[in-house]
Amino acid sequence: MIPRFLIVKPEYRDYVWGGQRLRPGEMTAEAWVIDENDLIVSGPLAGMALAAAAAQFGVELLGKTVTARTGNHFPLLIKLLDCAQWLSLQVHPNDQQAVQLEGSDNNGKTEAWFVLDAAPEAKIIAGLKPGTTADALSEAIHRGTILDLAQYIPVHAGDTIFMPAGTIHALGPGLLVYEVQQASDITYRVFDWNRPQTSTRKLHIEKSLAVANPAARSAAVPLPVLQDGHSHQLVQSEFFTLEMLSAKMQSLTLNTFGTSFHALTVIEGSARITSGGEVFTLNKFNSIIVPAATGEYVLEPLGGFRILKSSL
Repeated sequence: MIPRFLIVKPEYRDYVWGGQRLRPGEMTAEAWVIDENDLIVSGPLAGMALAAAAAQFGVELLGKTVTARTGNHFPLLIKLLDCAQWLSLQVHPNDQQAVQLEGSDNNGKTEAWFVLDAAPEAKIIAGLKPGTTADALSEAIHRGTILDLAQYIPVHAGDTIFMPAGTIHALGPGLLVYEVQQASDITYRVFDWNRPQTSTRKLHIEKSLAVANPAARSAAVPLPVLQDGHSHQLVQSEFFTLEMLSAKMQSLTLNTFGTSFHALTVIEGSARITSGGEVFTLNKFNSIIVPAATGEYVLEPLGGFRILKSSL
């Protein structure tokens, strides 16, 4: 039987836009806190990659809903991003486009962001200005004037932004962000702020034009009023559901019901998680996977917590 909880070791990545908030003193752009290539570090499966565990345990780990959609593949990638500079202006394909452009083993990339921290006047690009046509987009990308068409929006700590595939977007400086996305790293760069192109940072003009939807744009949704000991839905889509779990005094009892795993990341405070005699203490930025076979489990606040839960 699969353990009731799985902890994986994050993978850290640095890019030109990264900062030092994820690993103080060390430049880090992204922490891949739950990814199929992360290694399990807890219990009898320690040393096994999450992808291998998903292949071996299938519905026990992933759940009936997940395996019906994506088979025995872990379907989500969850990151923390420290944005000290603008990320490239980019766009991602949907499932059909990913297969057409990258091959049958690929899927698209719809994602959502939760803003953990934001500098004053922080902003993002979330689509293009209303009325932008496909011809205008093509001309702007080829001429390098795409910023003239970009829709800038201010963002604040606690905002949620849902970013469907096909939406041209970029995260701006001064942001610390939780990101949940389909398990894909396909990124087509439209514009990279005049940084020199390298073998690992190229522009993808034609592929960007093939997948970009000039009418697509997103909005920042403020955090709802949180109630003690409750779950609050932030995003629901065909690809994932994102919820905020909040507790100060009251414990939360949750249940996977065998339908989907729960991927939990603490963004504030600490919690004790228990089920069937298995117990872990989770602190800020710790993540844990609750397999679908776990069923009921309890989150007890240790002075209070906020936890982001991703599932299907």
